[in-house]
Amino acid sequence: QVQLVESGGGLVQAGGSLRLSCAASGFIFSTYGMGWFRQAPGKEREFVAAIGRWSSTVYADSVKGRFTISRDNGKTTVYLRMNSLKPEDTAVYYCAANRDGLRVEVGEFEYEYWGQGTQVTVSS
Repeated sequence: QVQLVESGGGLVQAGGSLRLSCAASGFIFSTYGMGWFRQAPGKEREFVAAIGRWSSTVYADSVKGRFTISRDNGKTTVYLRMNSLKPEDTAVYYCAANRDGLRVEVGEFEYEYWGQGTQVTVSS
C-alpha cells in the first residue's frame, strides 16, 4: 500500500523557516520522481518544486532561491526546506510521487500518488 505522509508544517512569522518532510512507503522510492505542490484557500493547486531520481531539481519562480527540495533514498523521504517565508506562501503543502523518475515533472497530472497535505501558515 502506497503512503506519503507529510509533516513539519505549522505557523511561522514572515522571514522565518520551516522544513517539510514526506515519508514514503509502498513503492520503490529511489526510482520515483518526487514533487511538492501547494494550494492556498480559494486558489488552484500549484507546483512548488520537484526532484528526479538522480536529484535534478526544478522550482517554481515564486520560490526559487528560497526553497530547497532534497531527498534521502535511504530514509525514503523527500524534504522541502523553506527559508525567507512570506505570507503568500501560506497554503496546504502536498508531496507527490511520479513513477517516471527520469523526468522532473511540474504538472500535477504526471504524479500518481499524493499525500494528505500539511498546513503552512506565514503571519505578517
